[in-house]
Amino acid sequence: MADLEFNKDLIFFDVEADSNLDALDNVAHKLLDLGYVKESYVEAVKEREKVFATGLPVENFAVAVPHTDVEHVNKQSICVATLKKPVTFEVMAGAGEKCEVSILFMLALKEPHQQLAMLQTVISLIQQEDKLKAIYESKDKDLILKIVEEELAKQAEEA
Repeated sequence: MADLEFNKDLIFFDVEADSNLDALDNVAHKLLDLGYVKESYVEAVKEREKVFATGLPVENFAVAVPHTDVEHVNKQSICVATLKKPVTFEVMAGAGEKCEVSILFMLALKEPHQQLAMLQTVISLIQQEDKLKAIYESKDKDLILKIVEEELAKQAEEA
């Protein structure tokens, strides 16, 4: 995914949100303001979340990996956002189970087949609790950039 953008502008700390849809709205608007997604992305990512939940509980954290269809994307990117306080998401492929999400990995992909590969990258990253904790606790964009870029490079080598 050589044309995937991830940079310091795509890392956000302490995003305020009262619900999962509020969190999605706030982060999607950041991507919109930066020109990575079309205006339609904001509603599309929230609508998709209602049908296909994206919460992923792990040992001491839960993350969400919201994304939507390719026609809503201008430039491929991954965005990392920590939430000021956790919000409830339904668990991905769960039977209505819920988890308290603290970190969003919001995806804006232009190729449908890349969705699975990117989800695998994020899942690999979140299974490494030390790295996930560093992302959540750090306010250092350089550190988060390094962690995510290393994981993207590792996944690219395995592809």
